[in-house]
Amino acid sequence: MRNLIRVSTVIAAMASAMLGAPALFAHAAAPGAGADHAVFVQTNDPAGNSIVAYARHDDGTLTWAATYPTGGNGARAAGAAVDPLASQSSLVIDAAHGLLLAPNAGSNTVSVFSISGDTLRLNQVVASGGPFPASIGVHGDLAYVLDAGFAGYVQGYRIAGGKLHPIEGSLRSLGLGNGNPPAFSQSPAQVGFTPDDSHLVITMKGNGGGSVYVYGVSPDGRLSSTPAITAVGGNAFAFVFDPAGQLVIVNAAFGNLSTYTVNGNGTLTLVSAGASDGQIAACWVTAANGNYYAANAGSGSLSQYTIDSNGTVVLGHSPAATGIPGAVDSAASSDGHFLYAQSGGSASVKAFAINGDGSLSPIGSWTIPDGGSQEGIAAA
Repeated sequence: MRNLIRVSTVIAAMASAMLGAPALFAHAAAPGAGADHAVFVQTNDPAGNSIVAYARHDDGTLTWAATYPTGGNGARAAGAAVDPLASQSSLVIDAAHGLLLAPNAGSNTVSVFSISGDTLRLNQVVASGGPFPASIGVHGDLAYVLDAGFAGYVQGYRIAGGKLHPIEGSLRSLGLGNGNPPAFSQSPAQVGFTPDDSHLVITMKGNGGGSVYVYGVSPDGRLSSTPAITAVGGNAFAFVFDPAGQLVIVNAAFGNLSTYTVNGNGTLTLVSAGASDGQIAACWVTAANGNYYAANAGSGSLSQYTIDSNGTVVLGHSPAATGIPGAVDSAASSDGHFLYAQSGGSASVKAFAINGDGSLSPIGSWTIPDGGSQEGIAAA
């Protein structure tokens, strides 16, 4: 992550397939786009956060559809260059309920939208439970919001009627000594549920030399009073889960992916540590069609890994894609055919086709209106 502060924040975007900034709420026709094929990008603008909606065509290209204000403000972590929220899962689709959840880090709120294709409807703006909300985890009818400011907090909600309903007694403090806005390299990075819904996982980046907090989740949605803490070293940043339910963490200090078993008591056991991808500042990871793509902010690139049935991590293509200045978060289409990567250095999104061998082929680039502080992307 230290490499991020050296990344330029003003780099020219790729010219191919660029779109000009549209007016709010206008809607462009999107012939050839599937009814449920969309990509959503969060501007995280401190002057007024918005969600930019794109229709996704069958060839993976995008057409701007509309821009929707969230009713809150974005924010920037202290010292952040291309990743203002310094987190993963800051914009989340809850497919089961047809919702899009977006944190407003500058307003300490979360916006809840209903999704219909590439159209959004704002249902609610609710308090996040703490300062600087930066990541959201969803499983079933539960959602937990990670607030990265000051001590760091997680707050639980029930999802019902297209809204979030705070769970009484669910707030937990992470006990950090940060400020608000938090220092980007010391703030917690992501929150998410294990696939069986029994644990809530939080990666802690540089705190304590790189550690992972795991809370037990009770049937009433509340968390255990304290987390199990496992030191994993380096700079534990983003994570996903593989089909076997193993935790897959990208570590910015080591430049690699590692797999872990989440034990019943919340501790982690290392399964496999993959080779370094040889890039700079690997911080984000997205799973698609059996591939795992790490975004390297300092190198402006993506690297591709695979994980076998035993949890062994194997480095494939590195780099799998280049020309993504300040590569940060990414999202895969629901069919696993396309990958969309945010370029924090050029305020744009780069699109790639995912080939059978896991390699990536570029298919276009789109400038994000008011996207100079963008972070957060989700695809359907």
